[in-house]
Amino acid sequence: MTPGPVPRTLETRLTCTDDRILGVLPALRAALSGSGPALALSDDIPQSHRKSTVGSSAERAGRAAGPSIEDAVERPERPGSGDPAQTPNTLAGPSDSPSVTDVLDLVEAPVPLVGADDDPSDPTAISVRTSGSTGVPKRVLLSASALLASAAATHDRLGGSGRWLLALPAQHIAGMQVLVRSLVAGTTPIVMDLTSGFDPRGFAEATARLRGQRFYTSLVPTQIIRILDSQDEQALDALRRYDAVLVGGSAPSEALLERAAQAGARLVTTYGMSETAGGCVYDGVPLDGVEIDLDPESGRIGIGGPTLARGYLGDPGHEAFTSAPRRFLTSDFGTWDAGRLRIGGRLDAVIISGGVNIAPAPVEAALHRLPGVAEAVVVGLPDREWGQRVAAAIVLSPGAEPPTLAQARAMVTEQVSARSAPRQLTVLDQLPLRGPGKPDRTAITTILETTRPSETPEGT
Repeated sequence: MTPGPVPRTLETRLTCTDDRILGVLPALRAALSGSGPALALSDDIPQSHRKSTVGSSAERAGRAAGPSIEDAVERPERPGSGDPAQTPNTLAGPSDSPSVTDVLDLVEAPVPLVGADDDPSDPTAISVRTSGSTGVPKRVLLSASALLASAAATHDRLGGSGRWLLALPAQHIAGMQVLVRSLVAGTTPIVMDLTSGFDPRGFAEATARLRGQRFYTSLVPTQIIRILDSQDEQALDALRRYDAVLVGGSAPSEALLERAAQAGARLVTTYGMSETAGGCVYDGVPLDGVEIDLDPESGRIGIGGPTLARGYLGDPGHEAFTSAPRRFLTSDFGTWDAGRLRIGGRLDAVIISGGVNIAPAPVEAALHRLPGVAEAVVVGLPDREWGQRVAAAIVLSPGAEPPTLAQARAMVTEQVSARSAPRQLTVLDQLPLRGPGKPDRTAITTILETTRPSETPEGT
């Protein structure tokens, strides 16, 4: 019997947060064309791998002091790239760049892509782990066509391709898409070194390395807050240099958007997830080809179009992906407002207090309007009288005085409703985050349950 074709595999490599990540570009190019294995990046080092990784990482760090990987991977810029007609094969070709095996370690045995996990006519290019906000994290499979459609639609919406700064971890979809868009544009991204975390001065230094006519980057709200709070003129000037700063991970508050606009930054809010190849709705308007459905009763958002993921690894029939028409059913709800999609929040984050459903997002937006409040998250805590009580965690701008609970309740009552006003207020030094920069509501709930609040109403 003639053996069948050998399936392609998915290779998971240990990611990094400096220029060495550029060594992944040839492998990403091959994955998009189907001439190489699908690619995933991870920052989770298996215990069995830790000892060998230390030595190899040190060796690689020494090699990085030689000719830069950026010089080796650089391709001539191609004006007008980002054309929707771009195909995976246009990204393939020989390369004199360092092999990914010389740069990033393999952290687990390659996984065969069998059955619906791959398609020779449209190869699975990358896999991204979901951030696991509910249940067990899943491994999302994204095809070449979905990634390229997303990159093309992004460049079309922004006014053309340009040079990108990578300022997010590459293992998440927002960071990976910076690499994909750069390949489509025929450029090499500038990489901000995040080894010691995000720093406004480091952002300015990385931005200063950009050359070209149009500049883009992707950031999360916390990074933008740090730049604005730093009052560092170099960092603020760097932020103003970008033709567009895509903001995702979590929804920025209206107060933050206003503050950034006053500083001269051009922010573009994005909505999407790993299952949609990243942001697919910009400033409330779906990208070209993206379709949005809202459940008439719950407002649950369904997303369709060419940027949809293939599905989850080993689970092609997962209930989140529907057929006829094909949609990804999110865990979010929303409404249409003058032709723009407004995200109400997660369906599973709704607080039921005294029989009333309270969406956290409007409450958080109201709290952001209090002087000195940089970040705010609202969760529901168990309450003997109300079932759940609204509890707020806030982070202050440097040097700001905390608002009182009475002030917070008054603001929410005015902006939303009296029933939505928080009954507990806690000031934190910083919010615990997950994934690329989303507030970790589970961790915040635990903190608020186990930490004495800054203030509660009398009698509670």
